Amino acid sequence: MNSNTIPLGSLYWGSHVVSVAATLGIADLLKDGPKSCAELAQATGTHAPSLYRVMRALACIGVFAESDDGRFSLNPAAECLQARAPGSIRDAAIMLGQEWHWRAWGDVLHSVRTGQCAFEHVFGMELFEYFEQHPAAAAIFNDAMTSLTSQQQEAVVSSYDFSGISKIVDVGGGHGTLLASILKAYPGMSGILFDLPSVVAGARQRIQADGLIGRCEVVGGDFFQSVPEGGEGYLLKQVLHDWDDDHAVAILKNCRRGIGHTGKLLVVEMVIPPGNAPSLAKLLDLLMLVWTHGGRERTETEYRALFGSAGFALTRNVPTACPLSVLEAARA
Repeated sequence: MNSNTIPLGSLYWGSHVVSVAATLGIADLLKDGPKSCAELAQATGTHAPSLYRVMRALACIGVFAESDDGRFSLNPAAECLQARAPGSIRDAAIMLGQEWHWRAWGDVLHSVRTGQCAFEHVFGMELFEYFEQHPAAAAIFNDAMTSLTSQQQEAVVSSYDFSGISKIVDVGGGHGTLLASILKAYPGMSGILFDLPSVVAGARQRIQADGLIGRCEVVGGDFFQSVPEGGEGYLLKQVLHDWDDDHAVAILKNCRRGIGHTGKLLVVEMVIPPGNAPSLAKLLDLLMLVWTHGGRERTETEYRALFGSAGFALTRNVPTACPLSVLEAARA
C-alpha cells in the first residue's frame, strides 16, 4: 500500500469528523474568508490544538483547505456544509455523528448473522419508536431528511410531468419539502401532506412560509390504518424502503382504497440496477438492514411484484438526475 493511500476501512473516521465540523458550524464561520484554528476555536468554544487536528484531517480528505500559514478556508466540498448554502448537506452530516446513528452501524454484524434489526438490538426499540421517545433525535432526523429531499426535489419535479393531477396526496411526506416544490411548479394543483401527527406538527409553519397554506392541507395519521381519500395522485417518497414487503403492501393497499379509478400512484425511490456498477442504492440498502425490520432498496422487478400484490400495475420507471426514480403505477 502506498504511504499516501488512505485505507478503505478508515473512511468512516472521515464521516465522524465531517459531522463534528457540521455540528460546530465551521463552514459558516469561514464564509467571509480564511481563519486560523485559534479564531475558529474561540468562536466554537473548543480546544484549539484538537480542532486543528480535526481540520487538518478534513483538509487531507478534500474537505476545507489549509494554507501555508495554517489558516483554513472553504473549498467546494466544504461549501455544502454551510447551513443555508444551495444544496446544503449540513443537517445530514450532523446526523451521521449522532450516537443513535453510529451505534446501530457498529452492530451491523448482528444484522448479517441474524437478519434482525441492529438498531433494535442496540436500543431495545424500533427506530421510529425511539424517535417518539426522543424528540431531539427526531428533530435531527427530520431536518436531515428535509436536507436530503432539498437536494432531490428539483430533479424529481423536472423529470416527471405532474400535469393532469389536480390533487396530490403526499403519504409519509415529512415536512412537505417535495410536495411544496410540486405545488409551486403546478399552480393549479392542491395537495394533502400526510404523516404521523408528531411529524406534520413541524410542517405547518414551512407550508405557510411557502405561501401554500390555502392549497395544502396538513393531516396527521397512520398510513397503516388509512390515508386521506380523493386524491388523483398518491406520492410516496422513500417510504416503502423503510418496510418489509408485507408492511409495504399494506401501505399500498390503503393508497389504492383512497385513489380514484384513473388516479396515479407515484413511488419515488432508488432502484437497484443489475451488475456491479457503483450504486448508492446498494449502500443505502445496508442502512435499511441496520435500521429497520425488513426495510430494503428494491429492483424494478421487485417493485413490479410489490405493486401487483397491492392491486397496482407498474406503468413507467422515470429516472431523474439524482439517484431516485419515479415509479408510476395505476390500478390494475
